[in-house]
Amino acid sequence: MAQFEYKALQGDGTLAVGQLDANGRQEAMRLLEARGLQPVRLVENGDAPAASNGAPKGFQVPWSRNRISFSMLEDFTRSLSSLLAAGVPLSRALTILFQEATAPAAANKWREIHGLVIDGVSLADAMARSPEAFPRVYTAMVQAGEAGGFLDVVLSQIADFQAREKELRAKVLAALIYPSVLLSLAVCVLIFLLVFFIPRFQTLFEGFDATLPALTRAIVAASHLVRGYGPFLAAALVVGIAFGRRWLASDRGRRTWETQLLHAPVLGPLMSRLAMSRFCRMLGTLLKAGVPLINALNVARRSIGYQTLVDAAHGSIERVRKGEGLGASLSDCRVLFPGSALEMIKVAEESGRLDEELIRLADVSEGALDRQLKTAVALTEPLMLFLIAGFIGVIFIGMVIPIFTIQDYIK
Repeated sequence: MAQFEYKALQGDGTLAVGQLDANGRQEAMRLLEARGLQPVRLVENGDAPAASNGAPKGFQVPWSRNRISFSMLEDFTRSLSSLLAAGVPLSRALTILFQEATAPAAANKWREIHGLVIDGVSLADAMARSPEAFPRVYTAMVQAGEAGGFLDVVLSQIADFQAREKELRAKVLAALIYPSVLLSLAVCVLIFLLVFFIPRFQTLFEGFDATLPALTRAIVAASHLVRGYGPFLAAALVVGIAFGRRWLASDRGRRTWETQLLHAPVLGPLMSRLAMSRFCRMLGTLLKAGVPLINALNVARRSIGYQTLVDAAHGSIERVRKGEGLGASLSDCRVLFPGSALEMIKVAEESGRLDEELIRLADVSEGALDRQLKTAVALTEPLMLFLIAGFIGVIFIGMVIPIFTIQDYIK
């Protein structure tokens, strides 16, 4: 018979902590339920905490063992929003979610969040301790929803955003499959040419003691570099990617990268339109739910997602607090709001239909975003083909030009 330590909720909602003896985990669960307790955490003495969460004890891929997928997070968000809207207490809602989770990773993470919440940590702070599962925008919006008393509304909006982004991501990935395959084949062909094909031509040219053109010499030098230092170049690439990811994870690196992307020719307008759509839909929904404008602006600002745009929209909150209209206060953030959108917001304020107009503006922006995205993705394939043909064509021309001069050396 083994001894188990447990944390469980009593009928009045308080937390009970203790120990019990049982022949196994299932029997321990039944004993707790027979006492009228709702198990929160049950650990056999001598076991690591991770071994008692119901996860499989066999082999698991290290990087996927505790990974929360996009679909898991979306289901969790929508279910939690529904439970809170139905009047279920937060601790009880979290208990239901981790008990009903089918994936061990999700069950473990929801159980961890629940344990922190019943220990007195706010839901947003509990989520912030797991940044690999809950993005920064997610926790910021939850924090604002908790502070304003409309957590269920915010969670519902987050779930809607996640559903839209999931659909958008699926469209982009589906459209980029063919160009990605082409790019992979092009890289393989390029490496083959540099490693095996060009050295044979180089031997031929050296036999005639010919002076090679500049383009050919550059291609031969690239071949020498790949053949002699290929492993070192690959290692340097891996190290560069690792440092790049670390730099992007920092606040300064993220802001710098976002600024560059927002000024990019095609990607910048797409990012700005997506951010404006998020902001308008969140703000309109909160206003329609009766949330005060200042509180709604704080939540909507954090839903933008890009820190540089979040900073740009921050000044509008202070101007609204001082009595200015929303349209006038947003006029300084031209990167996010074009002039036409500001005029529509001003007119909606004057007519008292701000919430409806913001949601309509979000719908219009999403429609335009979808069309722009389709166009951008459609142009990706021919652009990729052009680049691949350009690379291979340059190598072909560089190796063929000397052939026409060999006759002069023969004579």
